[in-house]
Amino acid sequence: MSLADRDWRLITEESRPGPLNMALDEVAAESAAEEGVRTLRVYRWEPSTLSLGYHQDPATIDWEFCERAGITVTRRPTGGGAIYHDDYGDISYSVVAPAEELPGDLLESYELLCEPLLDALEGMGVDARFADEERPAVYEPACYLRALHPAHDVVAGDDRKISGNAQYRQKDAVVQHGSITFARTTDRHLDCFADPDVTAEAFDDRVTSVREQSGIDREEAVAELESSLRSWGDAHEGTWTDGELPQARERARKKYREDGWTRDGDDPL
Repeated sequence: MSLADRDWRLITEESRPGPLNMALDEVAAESAAEEGVRTLRVYRWEPSTLSLGYHQDPATIDWEFCERAGITVTRRPTGGGAIYHDDYGDISYSVVAPAEELPGDLLESYELLCEPLLDALEGMGVDARFADEERPAVYEPACYLRALHPAHDVVAGDDRKISGNAQYRQKDAVVQHGSITFARTTDRHLDCFADPDVTAEAFDDRVTSVREQSGIDREEAVAELESSLRSWGDAHEGTWTDGELPQARERARKKYREDGWTRDGDDPL
């Protein structure tokens, strides 16, 4: 049976705070594991958010700048470096399904779940693919500036990174989530880090955007991503259940907004 033969819900783009976005992924994983619910979602971070990788050293972050700039900070359950999710410049997605329905091999599963992402970027007019070869890191604490690897880094035709993606397994479910750079916000992105040893020029040499590559507007880009996910999963338009949203809000309050989790990675639950 193909993935499209199963029942998928597509939750179209919604704007939510960073901690709630991460809590919703976690709750969706529980729905997948316990009830077989499969979720495709597109989302926006409002206010703009810095999401830290699971193993991120808090000393790499300029906490005072983020507070002054009104940037929410939370920690992802996935690894890698921090990503600044600008409210306008970032488009994010998640794919959540029961683990038993996906390949057990991490890279095989990852490539399968990246299919709608690559199709969407093509539909946006971006010549996107996995990186052809490894490239060294520019600045390790930042996701988009870490070493490029053909197994999991998505780049545009000019070999600059355009999307960061990661996967984790939780309670017999798989969550893959990713960030597409629609418009670069280089200075603000770098300002989130404490004394980043990298210039804006070096950032722009490594990172590109949908707007730079194709010139389409954000609404068109979001519609293309939603269309690709819908087609890939033969999904119906869905919503969060009455139980999921309150559960996610509580999870955000008890975990993803807590300093113990955000600064140190200590799960209070």
